[in-house]
Amino acid sequence: MNVMNNSNTDFETRSLDTICINESAIKHKWYSNLKYLFVGLIFGVVFIKSEVVSWFRIQEMFRLQSFHMYGIIGSAIVVGIISVWLIKKFNIKTIYGEPIVFHPKKFNKGQIYGGLTFGLGWALTGACPGPLFAQIGTGATVIAVTLLSAILGTWVYGKFRDKLPH
Repeated sequence: MNVMNNSNTDFETRSLDTICINESAIKHKWYSNLKYLFVGLIFGVVFIKSEVVSWFRIQEMFRLQSFHMYGIIGSAIVVGIISVWLIKKFNIKTIYGEPIVFHPKKFNKGQIYGGLTFGLGWALTGACPGPLFAQIGTGATVIAVTLLSAILGTWVYGKFRDKLPH
């Protein structure tokens, strides 16, 4: 890891930011990634069966015409809250025995701008980043434009991250 000017390593700086910090230091064989492929396939099937990938369901949500998507999102929030509580309460570690660390995050106005931009993109395209690959897999190949836009947006954010309000 590179040492930054303020003598923090990149990992130390990122651990206090909103970027994922639970990175494994363990090196694995290539085939150990097959578990992620399997989980991704299962997740994609769940997205398709629950209609999370449906442009019409997403439009219904943003037009306040249906509770379907709000119910799914609310369920995910409840599962996330319970999961984090269990991890903290029982000091659960990764499957490789590494600790899972949570740092408190400061709220700032950049999160408002980011959330509004994210929601606007979601409403316009009818595609949240999570199910993009599942949408493409169902044959909605036009979503590839949204995927490329998401990749470009991520790159632009990374390029100008230090100049943005955090």
